Formats: sequence, structure tokens, C-alpha cells
Amino acid sequence: MPRRTATMLASTLIFIALLCAGVFIKVPYSEMSPGPTVNTLGAAGGEPVLQISGRKTYPTTGHLNMTTVRVTGADYNMNIVEAVYGWLAHDNVVVPHDTLYPDGKTEEQSTQENAEEFSQSQESAKVAALKELKIPVKARVVVSTVIKDTPSENRLHAGDVIRAVDGTPVKEPADVAKLVTKHKPGENVVFTIVPAKDAAAAEKAGKEPENTAKVTITTVKSDQGDRAIVGIQAGTDHTFPFGIDINLADVGGPSAGLMFALGIVDKLTPADLTGGKFVAGTGTIDDKGEVGPIGGIEMKLVGARNAGAEYFLTPNENCAAATSDIPDGLTLVKVKTIADAKQSLERIRSGDTAGLPSCASS
Repeated sequence: MPRRTATMLASTLIFIALLCAGVFIKVPYSEMSPGPTVNTLGAAGGEPVLQISGRKTYPTTGHLNMTTVRVTGADYNMNIVEAVYGWLAHDNVVVPHDTLYPDGKTEEQSTQENAEEFSQSQESAKVAALKELKIPVKARVVVSTVIKDTPSENRLHAGDVIRAVDGTPVKEPADVAKLVTKHKPGENVVFTIVPAKDAAAAEKAGKEPENTAKVTITTVKSDQGDRAIVGIQAGTDHTFPFGIDINLADVGGPSAGLMFALGIVDKLTPADLTGGKFVAGTGTIDDKGEVGPIGGIEMKLVGARNAGAEYFLTPNENCAAATSDIPDGLTLVKVKTIADAKQSLERIRSGDTAGLPSCASS
């Protein structure tokens, strides 16, 4: 066999061997890529994303798209070839597996956590939107979670409204912990509550709940120190003056909060917020209307531009990462609060885009 032919054959065999090794050798990395975007003013799965009942709504045009990131599953192990392709691909990002699934978190656990965050983001979006429109929202302190194998198990239940602790009225979730930790482990705490079923029935009837009960619970010592605990997490539940339903399946995490809130504001406002423009965005939102940072901003920009977005509402704290690689034709608009976002939308609608707050100035 001629030397040149033998060399080519050997090189080919080595290449095939390396390629096979690359396919079969797994590496501890995961991939993030642009996910679908959804217009919060439109429909998904045949139903409006935002449904408001019991209050006058107004026609909307244009887009207020929430954006998502697609990630590989917790149980999926990338091979070397996939990892290298992901690193070279412009629209994808390869990250250490533990970045997406820390502490050995399973895909099931991650999905559950994302679902809880998504549900909370919807609640906060409703509160922030109505507060921005100066529509009163009633708040009450509730039992958010009862921890298994603690004194509160089977004594208190998720959804119970906490009126008082040891006779002292509570106004914020933090008040509950403050009053419980005044005790020493082994001492009794008296909760004045409205049972969850009574609270739900009263809300459905549009009345204030009247039935209360007193529940005495003996405190125990926390695993993190000597402070007294009863084994619950307190949270805030809101009562809205009319119905607001958010219908969107197969989405998780808190990052759609801002866009949900703006969609609600748009539907309840006579003026068309977007003026028919295609606006996308992302960001968490709290009950006060403050916008927080999210993950995967680069992927969301690509997904938004691919969908046709012209403007992207960007949380202030994500601006530095977002400006590193802005898709052509997409204008980044910096936002810190829902009020910022609303003002920017008004500028976009009027065509006064020169005054838009820019991520480039961060």
C-alpha cells in the first residue's frame, strides 16, 4: 500500500475513532437555547392568555410578548460533540450542569419549583398592575407552607388566614416569625386563624370571613439554632375586586411577571399601550411593581427578535449582559419598575423613541 494511501487511511480511522469517542463520552454540561415567545395580549392553546371578568376592558393591538429559554433536562447528559457544537453555535449557550440543576436537583424537583415560582409571579403581576392603576387590592397573611414532621402538621393548613399570634394582630408575614421567636422552644403559641375552607367560601361569596378559630401549638428548637419555631412559612394572599385569570401551560419560573403585569394594565386602560408595535420583554416583578433580573437574557433576546420584536424591555440588572450581543434590529429598553415600563411604552406608541432609557447608558 502506498505511504500516502496508508497515511490517509490511518487519519480517517483516527478521525472516526475520535468522533465515536465524542459521541459516547458524556460531559457534565447542559444547553440553553431560545424558547418560544407568547403575546400576553393574545391567545395560547385556543384561550386568551389574560382573561378579565367583572370589570370593563378595552381593545388592544400589537404585542407584549413574554420570552422563555429552552434547557436540556436534568437527566440528559450531553456528549462531547454536542457540547462543542453548542459552544460554537451563536444562538445557544453551554453551561455547567450544576448551574441549572444545583445540589443534584432532579428534573421533577426543578419543574415543581418553577411551577411554584410561575404561580407566584402571576399573583405579583396582578397586584403590581392593579396598584399601578390605583385599584385597591386587599392583602392578608396566610399559612403558605406547613413543613412535614413539625408541630404545625395537621394543626395548621396551607391557606389558613392568620389574624393574630398570641392575640397580637399580624399585618405582614414577617410579623408571624417575629412573634413566634419571642418564645423559647417548648412554649405554647396561640394562633387566631380563619380556616382555609371558610376563607375560600367567604371570598367566593364576596364577603369578609367571620369564623375564626384558636389553635395552640408547642414550639420546638430550630435545626439552625436555638430559636423557637412551629414549622410554617407565612405568606401574603390577595383578594382582587374582579376576576383576573392567566392561562398559560408548560411555562415555569418567575421571569414573565413584568409582561403579565403590562398585559393586564393594557387591557384595563383605554389608551392602547403599544400603539400596534411589537414589544417583548422579561423580568420578575414584586407586589410593589419593582422589576428584578432573570437568567438567560441572551437567549431571550434572540427568541424575541426571531419572533419579530422591535423593542425589548430589559431589567436594569440584566443590561450589562444583554448589551454584549444585541440582535440586529432590536432596541433594548431599560426598566426598573412597572411605571418605567409603562412610560417607555407610551413613548414607543407616540414615536418619541429618542428619549427611551437605554441599556447602553447603564
